[in-house]
Amino acid sequence: MRFDVISIFPQAVGGIVSIGVVGQAIEAGDISVHLHDLRDYTDDPHRVVDDRPYGGGAGMLLKVEPFVRAIEALRPAWGPRTTVLLLSAQGKPFTQKDAVRYARGDGLVLLCGRYEGVDERILSFVDEEVSVGDFVLAGGESAAALVIEATARMVPGVVGKYESVATDSFYDEPRVGAPQYTRPPDFRGLKVPDVLLSGDHTKIEGFRAREAWKKTAKNRPELLGLSPDEGRPASGKDEDRG
Repeated sequence: MRFDVISIFPQAVGGIVSIGVVGQAIEAGDISVHLHDLRDYTDDPHRVVDDRPYGGGAGMLLKVEPFVRAIEALRPAWGPRTTVLLLSAQGKPFTQKDAVRYARGDGLVLLCGRYEGVDERILSFVDEEVSVGDFVLAGGESAAALVIEATARMVPGVVGKYESVATDSFYDEPRVGAPQYTRPPDFRGLKVPDVLLSGDHTKIEGFRAREAWKKTAKNRPELLGLSPDEGRPASGKDEDRG
């Protein structure tokens, strides 16, 4: 799978995706990441990519022309099932289901905004406008790295064991993952639940499923249609530890 990032700071993305499983996948040839400087697609000697917004207001906007020139110049290298994304605080939330869907395609193109955003007319040249959360970043580069990592993990062969992604939070159900433990079994009086030490895999899977739903209700009650008060344990602590 091919990823293309178009940004005024493409090197910021390269540093993040060059490590861990994504970096290993690049080295193995399972995915490729191509970084493009938006300033290379300007038509003026000063390589200007931003301008003041019509109607006034604070800050500057990235211009539409350089992004469109980049898309048109790079398109011949893309497969027919390539999705072009604008990373924006105004976009629809990026989810695990999106990562799975993107991973089934040929490639993903990520346009990184900066300053006060991008000229709205860019939406006529992209497939989707995506947000990574209800907050504002200085630019789309960290968001691009996030989308690349989440999507790359869903590409066959990138993560060694299928179980590692099949048990991820949000993989196939609207819930977070179950809590996990490792050695030592007792750390300053905080003990690993007995069921996880029992060797009974049926009981262990049942325990993990229950704990996953309990943690979802506590931390993400809206996923279950609950209010924050409904999802919060009455005591403020989990009651069933196995």
